[in-house]
Formats: sequence, structure tokens, C-alpha cells
Amino acid sequence: MRISPTAIVLIAIFAVLLFGGKRLPDAARALGRSLRILKSETKALRQEFDDAAKPQVDTGRVVKTAPGESRGDRVA
Repeated sequence: MRISPTAIVLIAIFAVLLFGGKRLPDAARALGRSLRILKSETKALRQEFDDAAKPQVDTGRVVKTAPGESRGDRVA
């Protein structure tokens, strides 16, 4: 989806009318901070899902059984 130059000009005029010339830089700065936070949270959430989706690798740990119990008797 492409935004035409006319649409960009109309959005800029609307933003100046809505926020005023003095508050517009503050509003843009706040929007930039919000987008940065959203991006970092999305990245962290995606990493968490990727880590959860990875198969668990057997690290070669020794599983101890209770006395009198053989390995075949255990239910995982």
C-alpha cells in the first residue's frame, strides 16, 4: 500500500492544526518512544515464543531411579 504525496501533505496539515506548531515536536518524540518500546517488547515476545518452540535437547543428565525401580517402570 503506497501513500500518495497529496495524502502526506494532508496528514501533515492536519497534524499541525491538531497539535499546533509548538507541541508537534513533543508529540512526534513521544510517538517515536512508544514505537521503540513496542518494537522491543515485540522482539522479546517473539524470542520467548521461539525459545518455547525449540525442542528440548537432552544434555546427557543421568536420571536416578528410586531403589527397587527399574528404568522401564518409570512413566514420564
